[in-house]
Amino acid sequence: MLDLDPGDELGLVADTARKLADDHLGPAVRIAEAARQPAADVFAAYTEIGLAGLELPESAGGAGQGALARVLVNEELAAVDVGSALALDPLGLALYPVVEMGGESAAAELAVGCAELGARAVGVLVGADAQMDEGMDLQGDVASGSVPWLPADRVDSLVLLAGESMLWIDRGIDLAPVRGMGLRAAGASEASFRDAPLRERFVDAAGAARARARGRLYVASLLLGVMRAACDFSRDYAQERQAFGRPIAHHQALAFLITDMQMALDGARLLVHEAAWRIDRRLEASAAAASAYAQCIDAARSIGPNAVQILGGHGFVADYPVEKHMREARSLSLLWGGFDAAIDEAGRALCRHPSPLALGLETGERA
Repeated sequence: MLDLDPGDELGLVADTARKLADDHLGPAVRIAEAARQPAADVFAAYTEIGLAGLELPESAGGAGQGALARVLVNEELAAVDVGSALALDPLGLALYPVVEMGGESAAAELAVGCAELGARAVGVLVGADAQMDEGMDLQGDVASGSVPWLPADRVDSLVLLAGESMLWIDRGIDLAPVRGMGLRAAGASEASFRDAPLRERFVDAAGAARARARGRLYVASLLLGVMRAACDFSRDYAQERQAFGRPIAHHQALAFLITDMQMALDGARLLVHEAAWRIDRRLEASAAAASAYAQCIDAARSIGPNAVQILGGHGFVADYPVEKHMREARSLSLLWGGFDAAIDEAGRALCRHPSPLALGLETGERA
């Protein structure tokens, strides 16, 4: 029998994140979107309860929690406002290349650079594994290039993961605000840098692979929260909306659709949790993480539009949140290489290791 209970410790972490989302994010969703950032008291609450350093190693002043803890927290926050979830995390996707390739001392430096309330480090997957402006140029200890879109209005450190290399830039970054269709509480900017000095440059193939895997799970868990919110709201609406003398959820076509949406969400969550479990035990996780991310994107492409369809005309107006859920799921699916890069890496990883389950069993772990 499978035991899907996260345990008391992780359950408490998830409950804490849920309470933060309900008390601070929910009442101010539209305010945060208009301001392109959460309020100062929300940042303070997030930091005070320890979520800012959730995955940061204890030696670097963090909580030292693993990938599964981050997955649970991200889903709870994203189910209320995924833009704020991104904005509140000072290290975000930048942490993974830094800690996996530079080690705990580099992670501590990153945390110090983002210690100010509201400061942010942003990580971007570039080069052969992602989409980026072709003007990227590296000459010695300086770099030039641009990133067409970042979900941020402030970038204190920009970490670029390209193949087996990581570039860390914390000076010479120019941001031009752009209109964000989704993730509005996180902000949206085009970043450019010309002859920007590199703070650090690391080359480590194995570390880069683990960083890509952890980054994909980070985004996938945000997608889980958005999909959950879309499923829950559209299902509740369908149970209240009457047509032909009964709730529309009781009509077979919609009942089947609602069931399919929930099945897609639950299946994607199992893949994400399995990949996080593998990462926390330092097992091979490239294929599992990339597959989980791709599955979340694929599920979101169905759940988002279907939630809007269940509401009919109401689904397209901002008075109801499902149009926001659909936009945000599409925006998230562009982060960290998106669907095509994930599928490509999953295929290559599976060719190297045909049976991820067998890898776990070989180490004496129970998958």
